[in-house]
Amino acid sequence: MDVKGKVVIVTGASSGIGEAAARAFAREAAKVVLAARRVDKLQTLADEVNAMGNGAQAFVVQADLSKLEDIQSLVMQTLEKYGRIDVLVNNAGFGRLDWLENLDPIKDIQAQIDVNVMGVIQTTRQVLPVMMKQRAGSIINMCSMAGLVGTPTYTIYAASKHAVHGFSEALRREVKPWGIDVSLIYPGGVKTEFSAHAGIKRKTNAKTPDFMMLTADEVGSAVVKLVRHPRGMLVIPWLWNVTVFMNKFLPGLVDYTTINRFTIPEREDELNAK
Repeated sequence: MDVKGKVVIVTGASSGIGEAAARAFAREAAKVVLAARRVDKLQTLADEVNAMGNGAQAFVVQADLSKLEDIQSLVMQTLEKYGRIDVLVNNAGFGRLDWLENLDPIKDIQAQIDVNVMGVIQTTRQVLPVMMKQRAGSIINMCSMAGLVGTPTYTIYAASKHAVHGFSEALRREVKPWGIDVSLIYPGGVKTEFSAHAGIKRKTNAKTPDFMMLTADEVGSAVVKLVRHPRGMLVIPWLWNVTVFMNKFLPGLVDYTTINRFTIPEREDELNAK
């Protein structure tokens, strides 16, 4: 797909990967619909896009992706503005990382499922009839390494991303005859606001090695490339495929290593408590 002039919806566009992806599409002279809750940040980004002078356009729509009425309004406003939808980037999402028993059942558990899973499903459901009528379109679903490898403190986040994985895989096989491509992207660690909002507390200071960390711009560029050259799955950086391979074919080794090098050291005080 030639990105120039295409109508692209990016959810979660107010920061991080969504903001970077929106910029990447704008640099290719696309018409970018910016969707998120923080309309002030969206407007700042829209002003930047509209000032690029290369034909790119930005249109701001305030939307909470946990609310169906907001999703319906997003699609309706996009169609009223541009008359078509060529690309949907389902990027909106967040994580709350802690031991399962510590997570709030509503704010942490239900909210993650509502945004990370139902938001993706419902937004896609609203856009799909438009793309089927056009007999063309590209849907990019932002997943995570957590959608392929589940690790401690990621229970609900991993569950949400595994759900996105299964949803996308099935959808890809449903809609391809209409000329619609569905792609999944699995970034490892990314330098964004995610960690600041996830509530990470670790005694071991375990984290993604610096040489494996991505910038939001790198992921945003990868999203645009997926529209141009669709593929079912993209793991970035490539080296994470080794972890995926081991998790699939050597799960016992991954379990042993994770439990003994992370879970037990992190929960040592609780395990030793009388």
